[in-house]
Amino acid sequence: MTVKDTASPPAPLTYSKMRGMVAILIDFMKQRRMGLNDFIQKIATNSYACKHPEVQSILNISQPQEPELLNGNSSPPPSPSQQINLGPSSNPHAKPSDFQFLKIIGKGSFGKVLLARHKADEEFYAVKVLQKKAILKKKEEKHMSERNVLLKNVKHPFLVGLHFSFQTTSRLYFILDYINGGELFYHLQRERCFLEPRARFYAAEIASALGYLHSLNIVYRDLKPENILLDSQGHIVLTDFGLCKENIEPNGTTSTFCGTPEYLAPEVLHKQPYDRTVDWWCLGAVLYEMLYGLPPFYSRNTAEMYDNILNKPLQLKPNITNSSRNLLEGLLQKDRTKRLGAKNDFTEIKNHIFFTPINWDDLINKKITPPFNPNVSGPSDLQHFDPEFTEEPVPSSIGQSPESILITSSIKEAAEAFLGFSYAPPMESFL
Repeated sequence: MTVKDTASPPAPLTYSKMRGMVAILIDFMKQRRMGLNDFIQKIATNSYACKHPEVQSILNISQPQEPELLNGNSSPPPSPSQQINLGPSSNPHAKPSDFQFLKIIGKGSFGKVLLARHKADEEFYAVKVLQKKAILKKKEEKHMSERNVLLKNVKHPFLVGLHFSFQTTSRLYFILDYINGGELFYHLQRERCFLEPRARFYAAEIASALGYLHSLNIVYRDLKPENILLDSQGHIVLTDFGLCKENIEPNGTTSTFCGTPEYLAPEVLHKQPYDRTVDWWCLGAVLYEMLYGLPPFYSRNTAEMYDNILNKPLQLKPNITNSSRNLLEGLLQKDRTKRLGAKNDFTEIKNHIFFTPINWDDLINKKITPPFNPNVSGPSDLQHFDPEFTEEPVPSSIGQSPESILITSSIKEAAEAFLGFSYAPPMESFL
C-alpha cells in the first residue's frame, strides 16, 4: 500500500516574513551582546578575576589595538615595529595614568609636549609624547635621535634632562625636566634684540652645552632660538634632540641634509660632508640674531636666503664691539675648515676674546647671575608659553593607561569587539 504524503507544502517565504525573522534575529543578538557587556563589566571591575589568565585573554581580545592591556602572558605581542628599545631609561612599571596631564606646552612633528604632575610625588614634568604611527609612517624609527641621545643619559646643566621613559603600543612617553622660563625665540621677539652682555651670557651657556655634546661625539645640528629655553632663574636649557647625529668623531663627517633654513651652514646647503663645526656656524647665527634681531643672510624668499648664505659676504653693522665682530666673523666663516672651532672645537670658542668676562667654572656651576629673570611664580605659571598651545584642550587618551581605557571609557564599547555575534547581513543576502 502506497502512502501518500498529504501534508501541505511550506508557504512561500514572503518579504514581510523575512523582515520579521531578521528583526527577531537582531533582537536576539542585541540581548546576547548586552549580556556579554554585563559579563565583561563584572569581571573587569573585579581585580582578583582580572588576574586570571583566561580572563586576561578575553579582555585583551576586547581591545585588540592595545595588546599590552593587562600585561598577561596571553596578550599577543606587539609587532617588532611597535617595540622600541628604550634602554636604561625605560621604566616598565610607569604608565600614562600615573600623571595628571595639565596643559599642552609645545608641539613637534611626531607628537606633543605636555605639562604633567606625577600623582605620587606631585612633581611637575614636561612629558614628550610621540606617536609611533607617525614615526613609522615617516620611516623615522631608525633615526630616533631624540630617543638615542636621551638614552645616553646626558647630564649637563644646560641640557634638558630625562628622568625616565615608557611606552604603550601606540605611543612613547619621555619624562623630562619642566622648563617654564620661555623660549629664547619668545623673548627675542618681544625685545627685538639683546644687549651684548646678555647675548654673551646666553652664547657662553649654549657653547658649553654644545661642547659637552661634542665630547660625546654628538653633533646637535638644529640650534635655533626655538630650541633654546630659559629656566625659571634665566639659565639656558637646550632641548629637542630630534636632529642630533651620533658617533661623529673629532674628524668625522656626515652628509644628511637637515636643519632649519635660516641657520643652515653653507656646507649643508652644498650637500657636502660636514662635521661638528656646523654647530659653531649655528651658534654664530644665533648670536648674530641676538645682537641684530634677525638671522644673518635672512630673506623672506628662501631661495634668495640660501643664495645669500652660500655667496653673500657677512655684513656687520658698526653698533657692536670689535670682539663680537671678530667672533661672528670666525663662527660664520663659510669655509668650515677655516671656521672658529675647526681645530680645537669648544676650546677655541671659550678662549676667544669675546668671552674674556666669562669665568667658565662659575658658568657651568650656575654661579653667574643670569642677566634676565623670567619671574615665574611657580610651575603653573605659563606666561612664557604660546597661548596657541596652552589653550588647546589636552586629549583625554594621552593620560589613560591601557588598563584604565579598558575599565572606564571603553568598557561600554568592549563588546563591540564581538560584533560578529550581532552581525546582520544585508537584506539581499536573504533573498
